Amino acid sequence: MKAGHLSEYFTGIAAKRLSAVEADLFRSNQHEFNGVEGLKQLFGQATGKQTFAAKFIYLTDHDGEPVIADGFLTWYDAREKHPKRSEHRLYFPTTAVSQCAAAGDLMVLGRRPDGTVLVVVAANGSTVLNQIQWLFGLSNLEFPGFSIREELETEQDRIAFASRVILEEIGVVVETAVDTFLDDMLRRFGKAFPATKNFSAYARETLPDIAPAEAPDAAVMAWMEREEILFRTLEKHLLAERLAAGFTGDVDGFLEVSLSVQNRRKSRVGHALENHVEHMFVSSGIRYTRAAVTENKSRPDFLFPGAAEYRDAGFPAAQLTMLGVKSTCKDRWRQVLSEADRIAAKHLLTLETAISVAQTDEMQARGLQLVVPRGLHATFSAAQQAWLSDVATFTALVRQRQ
Repeated sequence: MKAGHLSEYFTGIAAKRLSAVEADLFRSNQHEFNGVEGLKQLFGQATGKQTFAAKFIYLTDHDGEPVIADGFLTWYDAREKHPKRSEHRLYFPTTAVSQCAAAGDLMVLGRRPDGTVLVVVAANGSTVLNQIQWLFGLSNLEFPGFSIREELETEQDRIAFASRVILEEIGVVVETAVDTFLDDMLRRFGKAFPATKNFSAYARETLPDIAPAEAPDAAVMAWMEREEILFRTLEKHLLAERLAAGFTGDVDGFLEVSLSVQNRRKSRVGHALENHVEHMFVSSGIRYTRAAVTENKSRPDFLFPGAAEYRDAGFPAAQLTMLGVKSTCKDRWRQVLSEADRIAAKHLLTLETAISVAQTDEMQARGLQLVVPRGLHATFSAAQQAWLSDVATFTALVRQRQ
């Protein structure tokens, strides 16, 4: 096990695209997969019927929450008593997840260090399928058998901001807290979460050597990574104190704390990205207005060179630029299309990885240019990368127009 890599959370991975027959089996009452050599690498030689506790998750781009079910897997040799032959099989129970499976879906079996198994099924053609495939470094998925990965300690397997987001999407809690800055944060902020803008500024302060004007893509990612680690460190400390106080008989209190944690995490990431992008513009000497009101009370995240120029009918529209900022796109990217009517070509900056070709094709057709930090471009296909813009290119465009 290597700290900071997938091997902390998985001892091995088996993955395959489901054929039509396998998808039918997965949905039926007879879902067994033949234990080819790949699965024997993952589960070993069966001795009797071995049962593994399992969590099943079905992911698609269109549902708000994944379908999740608890269950088990059974690994056994159907010919255990045969003197020369073995016939290993892996049995799945019927679950809400198995009933969602369809041909072309990606199925990943992940052995966890505690002996349990995570079974992830991602919908064919979806962004989340691309993300799971990228996260686990999977290739050759058109091969009919299982692709196996056991080491999970290469540079590709190192857990950073993008991979952490995907892991938490499939229910894997990643330990990111470090105590290096905890005492300093408690002195500055006390026993409460500071405003996101103040916390973002503090995160940047801890990285004094970052030069955003010289390397804006790397700066944005470094700031986001540092803020995430600092936030989780402070959150862990404050939650530990609240949990120590207990919730005896106070179910509503427990639910309130749980909900506030989830909501704070989701909203904070988006605001943090806006804060760091704004600081990058300031450092680069770029003029802008943040959250200016345009037609129909829309509020694009950033207008360049500013709201006054946008409202001036005599100011050339060709010199106006708008930028939406969303940490993840999902289906929300279309919201940007209705902002700033004077600007035909829209820009959207996101940290979303491996967006599907269908989505990026639609973005292009709708006049939306995606801006993704350069370090995340490798999660996209070669054709998509040729179209993507990065933070440095976008800032150069805005500067040239000003």
